Amino acid sequence: MARVVTYKFKGKTKTIPFSFSRFHDMNEAAAAAEGVDIKSFLAMEQQLELTSRGQGIVKNFRQKEFARMGFSDIAFVREEE
Repeated sequence: MARVVTYKFKGKTKTIPFSFSRFHDMNEAAAAAEGVDIKSFLAMEQQLELTSRGQGIVKNFRQKEFARMGFSDIAFVREEE
């Protein structure tokens, strides 16, 4: 079963295929599809994971940084039969 991710980038809705063998999460897949370099973001996220005790801090950082980059509404598409 193929996974599909939908997201908005700078106001335009887009849909891309997703594979866990290529990407860690759907945010990375969306950034790769748009050609956005997230190396510094990933380094900061890793530092937050090492220093914070709760997952809420990392999740909040991820959401705010991707919103700053122009991404919104990143989600997996559910297939209905």
